[in-house]
Amino acid sequence: MIKFGLYGLHRGGNVNPETLARRARAAEAAGFESLWVGDHIALPGELGGEKDRRLEAVVALAHLAALTSRVRLGFGVLVLPQRQPVLLAKQLSSIDVLSNGRLIIGVGVGYIEPELEAMGVSLADRGARTDEHLAAMRELWKGGTPHFDGRFTSYEGVFQRPLPIQEPHPPVVIGGHSRPAFRRAVQTANGWYGVYLDPDAAAEALSGLRAVAGDVERPDSLGELEITITPPGPIDLETAEKYAQLGVHRLAIQPSVMESDEIDEVIASVGEKMVGRV
Repeated sequence: MIKFGLYGLHRGGNVNPETLARRARAAEAAGFESLWVGDHIALPGELGGEKDRRLEAVVALAHLAALTSRVRLGFGVLVLPQRQPVLLAKQLSSIDVLSNGRLIIGVGVGYIEPELEAMGVSLADRGARTDEHLAAMRELWKGGTPHFDGRFTSYEGVFQRPLPIQEPHPPVVIGGHSRPAFRRAVQTANGWYGVYLDPDAAAEALSGLRAVAGDVERPDSLGELEITITPPGPIDLETAEKYAQLGVHRLAIQPSVMESDEIDEVIASVGEKMVGRV
């Protein structure tokens, strides 16, 4: 049975604290399985940076953890190369502990060059940073005495406690539609996240993902790769069934307009017509 998530409570009119609280609790009560937030820290003006209201992703998800008690909490996705991995590992462990093990860590390499540069990261090394940051965080989450010697991050003899509740760490989901993203998902992650894909585009992306899965080895310890898709707008029951037939495990639904009350309609409609029916 397909799971339904809600994407976007960090944006637009939801940044009002009372509105955010009301909608998060309404989504949980309606039966949504998860809440998802995205990550842009500083957008250029040509991409709407002056008008696009967004809460910082880690702060927003920590707040959602306090507002809810059941739904899973996902990043869809963190731009990992522009984050400091030792600090981020601590922040993510803290959210997992405070949410009683509800965190899903979605990460991607990013693509907006002015934003990456503002954070001290080049477009050229974003993939290498992503792979290294994931490895550095996993080492801190292992327990024991951590040690890491990388190109961008090194540490020895430092500890982070408490460890995440979920073992060995919260599930990691890789976002992105490129072959390197597919490889990263298959070889190292628990899931893959595709954004703004209608059923035809999702079928094409999943075909590419499965082709990569046929070429590289997936560790048995990772189990089945969970597929999450954000459609390019609200959907109906028939469309949800098309995604389910493709092998999609979760739909993270996003309203088409953030500065409106459409998200209330999405919460009510999905909860009434789709949760538990696909």
